[in-house]
Amino acid sequence: MIKKVIVFLFLGIIIYSCAKVPVSGRRQLSIIGNSEILPLSYDQYSQVMDESKVVTNTPDGQMVVNVGKRIASAVERYLKEKNYTEATEGFAWEFNLIESDQVNAWCMPGGKVAFYTGIMPICQDEAGIAVVMGHEVAHAIANHARERMSQGMVANGLLGGLQAAMGQNPTLTQTIFLQAVGFGGQVGMLKFSRDQELEADQLGLIFSSMAGYDPREAPEFWKRMEAQAGDGARPPEFLSTHPGPNRRIERLEEQMPDAMEYYEKNKR
Repeated sequence: MIKKVIVFLFLGIIIYSCAKVPVSGRRQLSIIGNSEILPLSYDQYSQVMDESKVVTNTPDGQMVVNVGKRIASAVERYLKEKNYTEATEGFAWEFNLIESDQVNAWCMPGGKVAFYTGIMPICQDEAGIAVVMGHEVAHAIANHARERMSQGMVANGLLGGLQAAMGQNPTLTQTIFLQAVGFGGQVGMLKFSRDQELEADQLGLIFSSMAGYDPREAPEFWKRMEAQAGDGARPPEFLSTHPGPNRRIERLEEQMPDAMEYYEKNKR
């Protein structure tokens, strides 16, 4: 009897703690709030910046900042139109370019974005940067890291919120957080689930289109990314953490008509 009560209580907590992803409408587990995860995210981002060579004052660095600001503005407008303004509560947007050969980029909870110089030749220009920026920012808007942390806490029996979990097992909770936001032993994002990647694609294409960037650049970026990995060498990290380029291009083409409507209304 006691076991049944525990099971029903456990299921009740999970059902009660569900949130909805903007646009896709997918239900996701959310037993912690942004007010808990964002301070940890900001501390981790500051640590990465302190330990990295940031090259924001270069032309490429300025492009990353400029595109980031345009994407952020588009995100705010989109969320306001869709009555999802709470999705960015507590966000403190920041965009940096880090000197590294890694072909990668990422966005931590709260809008903390980093690009590596290794991905810039594949981006080529602002439109290419916007493809990547929109996708990475979408992960933060859809609270994918918060979802992963919630899943990790439930899997380890840590219920009752982040502060309670820290009290129960601070070491394990910290490990779950680092895995959720995407950091392991080295700076680099861990794999998101297939559903999360598809949501980031869908939202990212809308965000970049609303920012005035031609969405038709998205398939072209992925073609260049595929070519980068076509020499038989280990694929770039950015590519290895995402579904295959061919499948991605197909889905982007399917979503292109809607994206073009946003672009035509907002192009500069």
